[in-house]
Amino acid sequence: MTEYLAVDEGTLAYEVTGEGPLLVLAHGMGDSRAAYRALTPHLVAAGYRVAAVDLRGCGESDTAWPAWTRTALAGDLLALIRHLGGPAVLVGHSVSGGAATIAAAQEPSLITEVVELAPFTRKQSISLADLRVKRFRRGMLRLLGTAMFGSVRLWRSYLDEAYPGVKPAHWPARLDRVGTLLREPGRMKALQNMGRSAPTDAGAHLGDVRCPVLVVMGTLDPDWADPHAEGSAIVDALPDGLGRLEMIEGAGHYPHDQFPDQVASLMLAFLHTDTARA
Repeated sequence: MTEYLAVDEGTLAYEVTGEGPLLVLAHGMGDSRAAYRALTPHLVAAGYRVAAVDLRGCGESDTAWPAWTRTALAGDLLALIRHLGGPAVLVGHSVSGGAATIAAAQEPSLITEVVELAPFTRKQSISLADLRVKRFRRGMLRLLGTAMFGSVRLWRSYLDEAYPGVKPAHWPARLDRVGTLLREPGRMKALQNMGRSAPTDAGAHLGDVRCPVLVVMGTLDPDWADPHAEGSAIVDALPDGLGRLEMIEGAGHYPHDQFPDQVASLMLAFLHTDTARA
């Protein structure tokens, strides 16, 4: 059931499932909370109250917002956690990985752990060597084309690259849902605006995080020529001992949707280990 939260600049849509400690799921650009449909049941079964939110401009949330930075997204996530009675475990995918970093640094009392799935959390640079990696080159061209032309067709083509190998059983419905949403007024513009927002604000906060952080990367993620190196750089920028990197073999940019069982196992092991350590 969709619920709504009014914040200073608009209204966010979200849904809550289960009972127990709060865990908030934030998706990537051009998507909606439906991205977590395969993962949520695992987390609910493990005893969490799971809140999946539509980012500003996405899903069923409002489309007219003045800012699209990770800092702005972090403010929305913190408002939702306050509303639902945090603290919470905060899970962010792609652009929301950077937002989760900022939220954890800004309000450490509200965030107990962070899980970053294929996150854009650092300033990005591209080398000639990167462009020699075919999957990276193909993914980058489709991302750039979507950003320039606002093309749903190019975004769907990017998603085909971002889900390498075997597609999930719900793949046709997933693509149709994404396409339908992006054709609604203002939603493609939200994707483009988020895509233009650099992750430098998130990178500046990595050293300020005080809670444990799990970074999960797919070995075949087309958004980086070397996903392991990107994940390692994020962990290295965190305070010593707080970060952990896990790789999922064969996963692309959406490990939580391609391999929800594995992502759930990694998350729950991380959360249980942290609870035991505390």
